[in-house]
Amino acid sequence: MTRGNLAWRGRELVDRAARQSPARLALGVFAAVIALVTVLLLMPWATTSGERAPFVDALFTATSASTVTGLVVVPTGEYWSGFGLVVILVAIKVGGLGVMTLASLLGMAVSRRIGLTQRLLVSSETKTTRLGEVGSLVRTVIVTSTALELTIAVILLPRFHMYDEDWGEAAWHALFYGVSAFNNAGFVPTPEGLEPFVSDWWVLLPIIVGVFIGSLGFPVILNVARHLREPRRWNLHSKLTVVTSLALVVFGSLLVAAFEWTNPGTFKPLGPSGTVLASLFAGVMPRSAGFSTVDVGQMHEGTWLLTDALMFVGGGSASTAGGIKVTTLAVMLLAIVAEGRGDRDVEAFGRRIPREALQVAIAVSLVSATFVLIASLLLLAITGWTLDVVLFEVISAFATCGLSTGRTPDLPDAAKYVLTVLMFIGRTGTMTLAAALALRNRRRVIRFPEERPIIG
Repeated sequence: MTRGNLAWRGRELVDRAARQSPARLALGVFAAVIALVTVLLLMPWATTSGERAPFVDALFTATSASTVTGLVVVPTGEYWSGFGLVVILVAIKVGGLGVMTLASLLGMAVSRRIGLTQRLLVSSETKTTRLGEVGSLVRTVIVTSTALELTIAVILLPRFHMYDEDWGEAAWHALFYGVSAFNNAGFVPTPEGLEPFVSDWWVLLPIIVGVFIGSLGFPVILNVARHLREPRRWNLHSKLTVVTSLALVVFGSLLVAAFEWTNPGTFKPLGPSGTVLASLFAGVMPRSAGFSTVDVGQMHEGTWLLTDALMFVGGGSASTAGGIKVTTLAVMLLAIVAEGRGDRDVEAFGRRIPREALQVAIAVSLVSATFVLIASLLLLAITGWTLDVVLFEVISAFATCGLSTGRTPDLPDAAKYVLTVLMFIGRTGTMTLAAALALRNRRRVIRFPEERPIIG
């Protein structure tokens, strides 16, 4: 068989997979990206020492970068060479585009079009209502994300230059932080990370804004941008995402400040301005970013528990953030309020939320909690660590956050593989994974009689 025939046959197989099972194709493409990044990080020139990295460390780092998590088992700025850092940065960029967007790009490259099935799934992922917009949305996502990343980099560039960095080094660090911040990745290119800038508003505020915007999701960004001066015209998804995200940031920042204000290992040495900035930073980062300006391992256990909850919720749907998503939390809270009031419908902002949305929210939450439970049990058995440390690391991996108590580098190899799988599941989404693994779709023509069990 000639090379042309092989290429044609390969395109035909991929095109058939895109039409028959785009969710499974998306998972396959994402796994292929992780495999490619792993191979590149296994090259001797990817490390500063010139020695080949252990397979488990390369795989863990590749998964963490591709899933925009930020958990590391080796110090990023010290262990990886310039080539390795570029590979990680590209992996962050690709991973931030999203699973369904990546699958759509592949489908466009193979078949020169986006099929109806792909349009439906991408429409579901990005919450686009008109199928004809999906093709242009994919291009808009790339242009918008790149523009925002470059904007953050341009703001950071002169400040890094003021810290005795030459323009080339400052530009590299600014670009790396810009991409890492918007994609909620949490990777840092320097050994000391952001700790030297703990009280620097010029450096941290653009990163905070970039992380928050990236965690909203492209559907929200585009909808808000179109109707920036008319919030009343925002769709329900945008309103729920923005309002819930702001509430969680305020709630998280205030509680972190209350817990850590007098902690000598974190906030106490900082002045009032530095404490406010550090509290805001710590309240935003559990969106799924994973940056830290203080030693998370020195925080109180109450702060860890609060951070666990914020990480588990995560950011917006179809965003670079992980977790169960803020709209999932919002829908369940609204359902509780409606039940308490005796209302028949779940309503918000003059709109009725369909019962199917509540069912999906409950399913996502329970499946996610199940994955966290299983992974926690495995790590408890493998590591022998205390539950508070294990739960923090597990939720951070599943929610693709990247915050750590500092114990991740000490994980045994078996535990690293567990977290690697968990990061992949957390990024691709429990519902996408279920759709990819489903053997068939079951539709019932005959329905059983309805009977309500006793609840509570």
